[in-house]
Amino acid sequence: METLTFKLEEFEGPLDLLLYLVSKNKMNLYEVAILDLIDQYTALIDTLATGRLEVASEFIEMAARLVQMKSFLLLPRSEEAERMKEELTGQLIEYSACKEIAKKMGEAAARTFAAVREPMQMEFDNTYTLKHEPFLLEQAWNALMGRGLRRAQPNQERFEPLVTAPFVSVASRVVHVLRSLVTGKVSRLRSLFPKQDSRSQTVATFLAVLELVRAGRVTIGDDETLSVRRGYAKAQES
Repeated sequence: METLTFKLEEFEGPLDLLLYLVSKNKMNLYEVAILDLIDQYTALIDTLATGRLEVASEFIEMAARLVQMKSFLLLPRSEEAERMKEELTGQLIEYSACKEIAKKMGEAAARTFAAVREPMQMEFDNTYTLKHEPFLLEQAWNALMGRGLRRAQPNQERFEPLVTAPFVSVASRVVHVLRSLVTGKVSRLRSLFPKQDSRSQTVATFLAVLELVRAGRVTIGDDETLSVRRGYAKAQES
């Protein structure tokens, strides 16, 4: 191999330098003479001037890795050497492919015409030219300030259903549920909620069932079957 001179600044990293050595020595990237490549790389790193560790640190790290690989390669049938060799070869192949793609993209960008100018100064007229009826402007302002709902005057029709609705207590529905179960009028949960019941009755009945279940007086089966504890059933019958 010929003697090479180079500057680290010319390469983007140790893989770039290794790829350069492969190309310079006309090696097949898929069948690299790994020992020759290691020897030349480490020889070049040894000739670096001192005091440039901030530039050469990653190159020196690769040199240490290659020296370790060489020590394994000199051993007979070293699995670790084969693994390290395959890993390095794969990295060189991937790096070579990336450089080729980057080169093609650079050439494509160079062929693309791009004209750049400073942005033009635009003058904006913020004058509002639309016309609206006064009440629409008032509604928009009230909505913006959150006053729309507060200023709406409630009428009597809104309160009529609340005032005239009959009050149904939960206690009365507890008695109703227990008597219905004891007398056998209902046996399933859904039977307690007929469609003709008012909303107040439905809510009160639901709360009554929850209270009875919580107190352990009524149990609900997986098939919605309702049953009353025996002691409570006798109390209701009496």
